[in-house]
Amino acid sequence: MFQPERVIFEKEALQYPLGQKLYQSFLTESKVELYEAAGNRINTHIPGAGLFDKYRAGKQTLVVGVKKSLKFQTCKPSAHYQLPIVSGCMGQCEYCYLNTQLGDKPFVKVHVNIEEILEQAMKYTRERVPNITIFEGSATSDPVPVENYTNALSKCITYFGEQELTRFRFVSKYTDVDSLLKLKHNGHTEIRFSINTERIIQNYEHHTPKAVHRIEAAAKVARSGYPVGFLIAPVFLYENWKEEYTDLISYLSEQFSKNLCSTLTFEVISHRYTLRAKDRIFEVFPETKLPMEEKDRVFQYGQFGYGKYKYTKDQLKEMEQFFTEVIKRKIPESKILYII
Repeated sequence: MFQPERVIFEKEALQYPLGQKLYQSFLTESKVELYEAAGNRINTHIPGAGLFDKYRAGKQTLVVGVKKSLKFQTCKPSAHYQLPIVSGCMGQCEYCYLNTQLGDKPFVKVHVNIEEILEQAMKYTRERVPNITIFEGSATSDPVPVENYTNALSKCITYFGEQELTRFRFVSKYTDVDSLLKLKHNGHTEIRFSINTERIIQNYEHHTPKAVHRIEAAAKVARSGYPVGFLIAPVFLYENWKEEYTDLISYLSEQFSKNLCSTLTFEVISHRYTLRAKDRIFEVFPETKLPMEEKDRVFQYGQFGYGKYKYTKDQLKEMEQFFTEVIKRKIPESKILYII
């Protein structure tokens, strides 16, 4: 659960019941700094002289606001659209693309107009009838740590559970899932967990739970009938990587061997980076040991007009063959969505 040092309320948020509820709740917290701000004055309340300090203070900041633009972004290959209920994350993963995507906004922001967001989701759904429309709830966030404040996931899961032509999915590194276990989801929400080897988590995924605890949380939601998936990302190719990823998948297999009938899905993504991201990472984590040497990678232009440094074609082929073989051997009933 996210426990912020400061909470900043956009003035518009106080016009909504959830905004008022949160304001009254934090008003009684003596250890929490409380501010009201115009929508474009958030950063003035976050201390720090430079990006290094602003990042760390921002990660301890919760902003309560209103999602004003209800034009949803597309979200391939995960879903048809992003569902913008939260942005930002309390975790401090060194490689995270949010370091550049939300570089000057490292805070966690929740939106209090959830009903309006869901109404907009149904408008998009009606445009695609009779096809099913899938919404992704974690494209720019990890929504689980703030669920205790907003109940946004609970509202979305229950709402989409009642709709025939919508599906909801989100991914998390966190384990506070108990409030979701008894909801009437009707199998319309897939909960995925991002996992990695303990070496990667300890070195690069600061302020996040261990892989074993994430997998245990996944088993909980599977026992509650949710479709469950795993995002193995980013995959790093280091000495003994095959042994350590095999151990990870073996433990996962053990946890899901006891009468858990859910067919697990897997999405496997290799590490890649842009030069812009690399520069930002070194600003925020000057002592980072992330493997980002251009001489060890190949450059490839992406669909958005900028390029990334990726592993070589032969390395990616080896990675694909490895994960395909291990996952199918350890968890033969699973489904691999993609390995990239």
